[in-house]
Amino acid sequence: MKTFIQIILAIAIVILGYLLVESIMNPIRFNRERVKREKAAISRLEDIRTAQIAFKAEKGRYTGSFDTLISFVKNDSFSVVKSIGSIPDSLYDALGPRRAEIEALRKGLITRDTIRVAVLDSLFDHGYPIDSLRYVPFTNGKEFFLGRNVIETASGVKVDVFEANVLNDVLLKGLDPQLIINYNEERLKITDFPGLRLGSLKEATNNAGNWEK
Repeated sequence: MKTFIQIILAIAIVILGYLLVESIMNPIRFNRERVKREKAAISRLEDIRTAQIAFKAEKGRYTGSFDTLISFVKNDSFSVVKSIGSIPDSLYDALGPRRAEIEALRKGLITRDTIRVAVLDSLFDHGYPIDSLRYVPFTNGKEFFLGRNVIETASGVKVDVFEANVLNDVLLKGLDPQLIINYNEERLKITDFPGLRLGSLKEATNNAGNWEK
């Protein structure tokens, strides 16, 4: 009987020890995985921002469509003014950069030519998977939300804005549900969105991400 009790106590100690270790390690594993997923999602959101800024530079507005944005990056091009020739140092020294360039143009020392440069090659490294721009990493094909709006500021100025975001419930799916709830509560104390958000459809934010605040 005594041996049986000792065996039961030993098993209980092992189980309690395991539960104690798990209570410590589970949040550690959660945070490690959370950080990894957030870094990947932030990198993708920053690429979306880069593409949107380029789109607006060419089209005069943002877009709320990934199809339109990706097609632009894949198939469109920038107008780039290229200077041909060189400006003598003596002109820089005598006139300063701006006036030296004007004088060099007048004298024909330099010329300007407008060329078209592929957007994809200009913005991203060779081989960048632009078709994946819409997808949230680690989510098996879930897409970022993307929207565009025109808002009016307090001074009456109309501003074109866009927003791209992903909820933590989507980005962190598969991790401990209670820890996701706890993390959402923590984030809501800092920002008003339980996830990663770039830009805003309600206010002009200069295309900032809520992780940059």
